[in-house]
Amino acid sequence: MDFENYYEISLVADFINAHNFSRVALQFPDELLKDSRKVVSALRQELHRLLKNSDESRATAKLYVMANTTYGGCCVDEVGAAHVKADCVIHYGHSCLSPTTTIPAFCVFGKAPLKASNCAESLYNYGVKSGKPVLVLFGLEYAHGMPDIKEALNVEATRFHDSNSGFQIHFANVTNSVITPSTSMKLENRHLMLNGEQDNNEDSSQKADTKFRLGGLGWSLPEGHRMEDYLLFWIGLDNSAFTNFILTFNSCEIVRYDAIEGCLKTDVSQQAKILKRRYYLVEKAKDANMVGILVGTLGVAGYLDMIHQMTELVTRAGKKAYTFLMGKPNPAKLANFPECDVFIYVSCAQTALLDSKEFLAPIITPFEALIAFNRGSQWTGAYSMEFQDVVASQPAEVEDEAGSRFSFFQGGYVEDFKLQEGKEEKDAVLSLVNVTEKALLLQNKDSELLSRRDAKSGAEFFAARSYQGLEIHSSDSFPELFLIGRAGKTSGYEDEQSK
Repeated sequence: MDFENYYEISLVADFINAHNFSRVALQFPDELLKDSRKVVSALRQELHRLLKNSDESRATAKLYVMANTTYGGCCVDEVGAAHVKADCVIHYGHSCLSPTTTIPAFCVFGKAPLKASNCAESLYNYGVKSGKPVLVLFGLEYAHGMPDIKEALNVEATRFHDSNSGFQIHFANVTNSVITPSTSMKLENRHLMLNGEQDNNEDSSQKADTKFRLGGLGWSLPEGHRMEDYLLFWIGLDNSAFTNFILTFNSCEIVRYDAIEGCLKTDVSQQAKILKRRYYLVEKAKDANMVGILVGTLGVAGYLDMIHQMTELVTRAGKKAYTFLMGKPNPAKLANFPECDVFIYVSCAQTALLDSKEFLAPIITPFEALIAFNRGSQWTGAYSMEFQDVVASQPAEVEDEAGSRFSFFQGGYVEDFKLQEGKEEKDAVLSLVNVTEKALLLQNKDSELLSRRDAKSGAEFFAARSYQGLEIHSSDSFPELFLIGRAGKTSGYEDEQSK
């Protein structure tokens, strides 16, 4: 495939020229940075050609390459674009198509290689064998190959038309490659509708289709059809987008066509493992006393609403909430906050699932936090990765906080801490002293043994730590002389005798 076709040079230039953008940021993932200079050169030439043909006197748009994203690479980096005061962002590579807050974006998904005939044969044979109607979903980088697959399927259907005339197949479509800013969470075209959305048809006698949207794809099913009745056929890699579909439609039969290996993957054991792992983290989060809210995006529309809702949810559950803004989280960063028992990661759907096995504390999604911190709520099996739907959903009524709950990890009934009511201390210094002086070690009346109690705030946690930092035991207030360390190489310092 030629270079200009892969990077959609003509389409991108038309988009920039049609909107008269003067400053354009080009966002590349790490694997495509090697082609960034060629893309800029080809795009400039095409923009010059368009301006020359239109006889306009305005200057050509300035192009800026963003080599490192602030958060996930699939999201539009509005923070990086703001540094150069860009009018729009051209996003290359894998995209989650999450709505932006302040800046428009044009997404170029790329064109990954795909053997259409081989894929169509696997799709047709397995679909006929299953006896279910088939819904074809795919990674956005394989959207260019869908027309070839449809044509190859027609050939396959013609070969076996007499014996398999009842075979039904539906294809999802890419919703839109242009992202429009939106500050409201009540979007007309939301990315996910678990129960579907009925078409408003004026003719009541005509059957309405049920529409679904998820991960940049949209599709419709006939009235009365459920997702559970379909075989989901995924074309693409085993990546975050595929995991998103597995969790959302966990009650459906799902198979994956590996476009790289050119074969069908029918093992769905991963589906059960992921759900079990997420349910384990939800149960573990219920025992948390201090919760950290990780800001994983500053560009996805509605992220502030989500942060506020999570803070209110944690506070209402009688726990302490802290908000952290640290870019891309890693074990070393989060280890600086050992007082937090669990973290809630507010980000786009395709970066929200962090494998927290290497972290000191588990990391959960806002949807999982809604289940963990709402007393009396139960997991029905439905799952939502888009936090737009969590914002739109109404939290369940919280049961009496004084009542105890059963903890699977402690093996019995426990009572959650209740935040102290009353007026806050006006003097911040006295307030901190009063907090740190609270007894963290309760003395048993019948013995001299001490039993540790969990802290309710960060101040109490650090007051109970055995290590408080550098301690100076000398009573002399004058500074001491500094000592000179060893010099030389680690293989042989100067004070060591060479062998």
